[in-house]
Amino acid sequence: MDVKEQIKTAVDRITKDKKLQEQFQKEPVKALESVLGVDLPDDMINQVIDGVKAKLTVDKVSDSVDALKGLFKK
Repeated sequence: MDVKEQIKTAVDRITKDKKLQEQFQKEPVKALESVLGVDLPDDMINQVIDGVKAKLTVDKVSDSVDALKGLFKK
């Protein structure tokens, strides 16, 4: 199972679903298992959780930077 592909799949689904975002913040393991449809071993699920958190953080920072750039262009 490719961890990078699992992270990409999870990020795509989580970013599009507000309820899933809330569940991921409260119960990341359950949220990911429901998104991925599998019960992953602890070491793998922790890698995916860390990867998803990192990607979501990067995306938020990127969105914020883009918004700031938009403010300065006006």
